[in-house]
Order: sequence, then C-alpha cells, then structure tokens
Amino acid sequence: MPETELMEEAQLPDGVVTDNVGGTVMTLLRGYGIDAIFGIPGTHNLEFYRHVGPLGIRAVTTRHEQGAGYGADGWAQQTGLPGVVITTSGPGLLNALSAAGTAYCESRPLIILSPGVPEGEEFADIGALHETKDATGAAGAIVEWSRRVHSGTEAAQAIHNAFELFRYSRPRPVHIEVPLNVLEGPSDCPAELLQPAPRRNPAGANQQDLELAARLLTEARRPVLLAGGGSLRAGADLLRLAEMLDAPVITTLNGKGAIPETHPLSLGSDIRLPAAQQLCEDADVLLILGSKVGDAELWFRKLQPAGTVIRADILASQMVKNIHADVALVGDSAAVVPQLLAELKDKYDDGAAPRAESGTDRAGRLRPVLLDAARELAPPLAALAEAVASVLPPDTILGGDSSQVTYLGTASFVPQERAHSFLYTPAYATLGYGLPASIGAKVAAPDRPVVCVLGDGALMFAVQELATAVEQRLDLVVVCADNGGYGEIRQNEIDRGIPPIGVELVQPDWAALATAFGGHGQRITAVEQLAPVLAEAINAGGVQLLHVPTVLFEQA
Repeated sequence: MPETELMEEAQLPDGVVTDNVGGTVMTLLRGYGIDAIFGIPGTHNLEFYRHVGPLGIRAVTTRHEQGAGYGADGWAQQTGLPGVVITTSGPGLLNALSAAGTAYCESRPLIILSPGVPEGEEFADIGALHETKDATGAAGAIVEWSRRVHSGTEAAQAIHNAFELFRYSRPRPVHIEVPLNVLEGPSDCPAELLQPAPRRNPAGANQQDLELAARLLTEARRPVLLAGGGSLRAGADLLRLAEMLDAPVITTLNGKGAIPETHPLSLGSDIRLPAAQQLCEDADVLLILGSKVGDAELWFRKLQPAGTVIRADILASQMVKNIHADVALVGDSAAVVPQLLAELKDKYDDGAAPRAESGTDRAGRLRPVLLDAARELAPPLAALAEAVASVLPPDTILGGDSSQVTYLGTASFVPQERAHSFLYTPAYATLGYGLPASIGAKVAAPDRPVVCVLGDGALMFAVQELATAVEQRLDLVVVCADNGGYGEIRQNEIDRGIPPIGVELVQPDWAALATAFGGHGQRITAVEQLAPVLAEAINAGGVQLLHVPTVLFEQA
C-alpha cells in the first residue's frame, strides 16, 4: 500500500498533538532555507520528523550520527546555510559530538537538534530510555552554546540566535535540546517568531584602521596575502584585491580556493611548506585574512613575520593569537575586503610604490618550488594525486579525510577553482569525515561531480555510509588509497623505535564490499589504469568505488 494511503488510514493515538513544538522548529528552519536534514529517526525524536515531509525537507538517514554531522557539514559548505542534524536523546546526541567538535575547530555552521528527558526528570537517575546525566552540559563542553528550551517560543528564539551567530560572527556549532514533553506538546510560539530574521549588512572595519592598512599596502614593495577560511565570505572581491595589490596569495587548507588556484597570483594552499612560510616572513606587509594561523595549518611551526602584519578577522580576540596584528581590521571579510578595495583605489589613483618584483613573477618563481617540495614529502601519493587531477572535471568537489593521500597528495596536486570545493578538516583532523561529507555535498550540489579520495583507514571509519549514498541515489566516486592500515602512525612508531603495533590492518575486498552495498567496485592493478578508470567511473554515475593499492605507485 502506498505511504500516502497508509497515512490516510492511520489513526492518531490519544493525546498526540500535531501542531507541536517540533513543528515550530522545523517550520522556522524551512523558512531560513533549510531543505535537507541529516540524522536517524529514533523513539524520542519523531515529532521533529513528523513535519519533514509536509515542509518539503529531504531527510538523509545516515548509518551513524557521526556521519550525519559530517554529511551536514558537506551540505553546509555548498549551500552557505548551516547543516542541521537531528539526533535522538542520549547515545544519538553523543555519537554526533565528534562532528560537533570538528565544526567548532574548523569554524563551520551546524545545528544539532535533540530531544531531552522530560521536564522534572533532570538528573533523576531512574533508568529511563537513553537517560543521560547531563546531555546539555555534555554538548555544551564541545559546541559554541548548548541550550535546553522549555517552550515553542524559546525554541524559535534559539534558532534565531543560531542564525545570528552564523551570519554575523564566527560560525560554530550549536545544540538545542527540547525536553520530550515540550517537543510533543502544543506550541505557544507567536506567528511573528516563525518568520526568519531579515539579513543585515555585514560589519565593516574602523575607518581609521582601514586608511592605515591601505597606506601600508600601497607603500609595500613585497606584499603577501595569506587567506584562511574566514576570507571565503569575501568571494570574488578577494581576487580583485590581490590583483590590485599585485600580491601573491597563499591560503590555508580551510581557505583553499579563496582565489582560483590556476590564477597567476595563486600559490595554492601549501602554507604548511617552509618555502611558503618563508614568503610570508619575508613580506614587508603581510595581510592575513580570516585565519587563526594555528600550528595545525602550519604543521607545528610558528610564523615569525619580519614586516608589518595586517589582520582582518570577524573577532577582535583573534588579533593577538599566534601572530600579533600591527593593524587590526575587525569585521566580516565580506565587508572589509570591499572597504579595502575602495581605500586602495583612491590611493592608487595617486600612484603606488614600485614593487621589488611583480606579484605574478614572484608567484611563478615560487610555485614549482612548492610543488617540488610537496612531491618530495611522498612521491607515490603525489603521483596518485596527479593521476586523479588529470581527469577531474574543473567543477569537481573533492572530498578528503585525515589520510596521507589527502594532506600529502590531493591538497597540493588537485587545484581548485572555487571555494568550498575541497572537503577537509585540517585542524580537528578526524578520521571518518570524507565519505559522509562528500555525500552531503552531493545532496546539496547534485549537478557537480563529487569524488572522494581517502585512505583505507579513514574509509573504514565510515564505510557504512556507502549504504546512505546508494539509498539517496547519488552519483559519487570513492577512491580508496590502500596502504594496508594506518601508514602515518606506523611510521611514527618506527621513528620512535617502537615496532609497528596496531597499525597493520586486515583489509576487506573493497571492490566486493562496494558492490555488496549496492554500488560498483573496481580494483586498480596498474598505475596507468587509474586515470582512465576514474574518468569512466565519473561518467558512469551511481556509487563507484576504486580500490587503489598505494604500493603500485611506490613501485612505479
């Protein structure tokens, strides 16, 4: 019997309220543009799910709540909206907290919705289903804020507050817990609170600071731009700024694609390499846009710029972290970069100081040095990544994981033309991110090719999500670079004089496993097969997995 007929025949149990707080939450989210949610239906969260179908929201059921969080992250990066995860109480929420930690560390917008114990049963310790000592407190230790609400009005206000954070401050995850009796009960939310808040203009920087920054940049002979994830809000204006300054642009991995990486001024996202760091340190003016410049992105080295440092960041607190700003431009890069462009245009009308060397020449001279340095770190993985890059369509979204093939391969050798096209977590460095994030990206951007290249260890963390990709009828290619286990940790052990322990892992028949999930698996047996087989897999559609033993490239 069709689902609609089943619903027509269904009788609501006594006491069930359909116009409930769950409806308030989902209606408001839909008003803000959320048309997909990630999670797993469970006993306690069904009154969120009741409203998904009528509101036209796509439900993506992952096979683990951690995958739901990473799927929501991939979706968010393509839409510019927060990803939304619905968990059940207790274990479902706790399973999603690794994804929440990732979103916090990488500054990504995420809303986690969970039911909670009914009001009056807090800390009761009575053996209730999914009972958790303090779910709000547990989440609150990880996210930007965690809030337990007590009415439809409070729930709606929490969602408005979340969007205020995502739009006008540093985007980070939030958690909203709705006690079960509130979730299932009638909502008191007034109609006006069900309307999304109109957007305001992003906050710009102080005019005096802008004028000083523009003067310094105009007089600079060796300016350099270092762009992080916070710079991506500036969009195409960042490229205009780089061209006006004639300055090389190096990005962090979170800022990858801030300007097209094939542009003559781009040096890619290899800030972790010593030659790129030296470029920044030798600049007479270093403009840092939206980056923590933390040691995870720099591979545990501190930048020590010799010249003047200008930092633009949405939070004033960032101006003294890791590198002290000589000039602090506090504001959203979406506003600050256009402000800088306007100031520089006025100053450039009077003529800029001559450059010691053109930015294009400086970038052109350094680019092969960086590529050679990246290649020397892991020649086989560089070769594998270059084979992948040779056949990827230019608009491909590339998924990665905390795998050597990502940070020693695709990060350097697959240039990106667009922001948010490289899915990765360089600071939190979790395993199990790449596959579900790629699924979420494909849900959000069905017309763009999505290819996930990751290691066997990372894939095993989330291999169950192949079922999600098949169920959602996605076209998704997964390249499993198999080095037989945890390759980096194996080397770390050897370097410390520890015999390899716990790192040589049993491998499944990866191609057969993909086929068992309902996709199509192939095993690459020669180096020259990878590029043409990958091209065929992208064109074939459906869920495709290519198993690539990295030993092939080690022997080539």
